[in-house]
Amino acid sequence: MEAKTVQKRILVVEDEPSIVKLVQFNLEKAGYLVEIAYDGQMGLEAISKSLPDLLILDLMLPKVDGLEICRRLRQEKIHVPILILTAKTDEFDKVLGLELGADDYMTKPFSPRELTARAKAIFRRIDALKQNQNETDSAPIQIGELAIDVEGYEVRREGKKLELTPKEFELLYYMATHRGKVLSRDQLLNTVWNYDFVGDSRIVDVHVSHLRDKIERDSRNPEYIKTVRGIGYKFEGPEL
Repeated sequence: MEAKTVQKRILVVEDEPSIVKLVQFNLEKAGYLVEIAYDGQMGLEAISKSLPDLLILDLMLPKVDGLEICRRLRQEKIHVPILILTAKTDEFDKVLGLELGADDYMTKPFSPRELTARAKAIFRRIDALKQNQNETDSAPIQIGELAIDVEGYEVRREGKKLELTPKEFELLYYMATHRGKVLSRDQLLNTVWNYDFVGDSRIVDVHVSHLRDKIERDSRNPEYIKTVRGIGYKFEGPEL
């Protein structure tokens, strides 16, 4: 008898009824279980009761805003994937959301079809990472001072644990396993973010910058993640 497939559960925290209705319809049509919270406090209470497989989070919310929710979850080491929604055109809010640990963002107005595609992409990369963990040697990858523990989902530098978000870990792991190769921004979007289309390369640059701040001794003169102008990035190690 085949094992029953467990439906992915998505929590949508959004205060605009028209958007809620549209998002819920499309996600349920795609086969997901959808729960709704209409303000930030309701969202936090829903997460505390049962952790969803994905959090779709508006930034402008009553009671507790989306950025504060991101901050609290990551401070408490709750690593649920987060897709933020914002009506703002201000780049600062998008970048801040990513720096606080969000995996992705979309700007309103957005295509419900694209939102569903982003959700599917997040689940595909998580499932692929889990499968890779099961199929590969669980021994940590040692590169210079860095030890990347795939099974434990953590990174240490000279034995000291570094606090990385799930997306930063996945980006580092992918780049480390492709040492010496030049990786374009679109290539990273298609693999680490699992997009089937050309996305916003800004999301890659923000994560690389934040990752450098955590793994490099001097982020302005990086040893590990080198910029290849006009193309993307290349991961190197002291032994190279």
